[in-house]
Amino acid sequence: MALYQSIILGIVEGLTEFLPISSTGHLILVSKLLELDQTEFVKSFQIAIQLGAILAILVLNFKAIFNFRILYKIIIAFLPTAVFGILAYKFIKKNLLNNYTIILISLFLGGLLIIIFEIFYEKIFKLQNKSQISIKNALIIGLIQTIAFIPGVSRSLATIVGGLALGINRKTIVEFSFLLALPTILGATVFDLAKTAFSFSLSELKSLLVGFSVAFLVAIVSIKFFLNYIQKNNFLIFGIYRIFISFLFFLII
Repeated sequence: MALYQSIILGIVEGLTEFLPISSTGHLILVSKLLELDQTEFVKSFQIAIQLGAILAILVLNFKAIFNFRILYKIIIAFLPTAVFGILAYKFIKKNLLNNYTIILISLFLGGLLIIIFEIFYEKIFKLQNKSQISIKNALIIGLIQTIAFIPGVSRSLATIVGGLALGINRKTIVEFSFLLALPTILGATVFDLAKTAFSFSLSELKSLLVGFSVAFLVAIVSIKFFLNYIQKNNFLIFGIYRIFISFLFFLII
């Protein structure tokens, strides 16, 4: 992997990780445009550089992470993902991470879901803060998050729309989704690196470091933008974007 490819993928990861548009789907599709084959290293790279985005969450939400009233609910929400991820790891990495058809269909259907959901969202009662999220709701959000193992679905989309459907307001569920990303992505990365036995060459490790660093810097900006954006806007634009990008890549690939 060339240095410029690592930088581009780092930018893509930082921009898309916390938006409901699927960072994994974008990484795989952009890798295709960059003529990168879905080798074991490229697949691991696409998982591992998400840690850069996670570090951005850690920096921006340090105090919230150690709020026990929120922390134990994050752990509960993470459990279904951990169990399913361990059981389905081989299948996901072998059969889903290189399936462009599934990615494009997932992008399209996810966009359609956002548009339809926004039509009815205002009729749903809304909780006002993260501490009001019940253990039951945390577990349901965690179960919904497992759908995001399908590339193109988007972890953010699954958790945010799932939370909105449960009556949690936009800002609250977005912040909860951000915090839930910490154990989810950290766990996925550590598990994947352990499975690959850290068997990377020096040049591959350099690519990982570059992608990680770029993803971190871009994610800082992306997170701040998204939190400001949702104060006055809904998610309709992301639904339209997902449908547009799915058609665009369908024509390109």
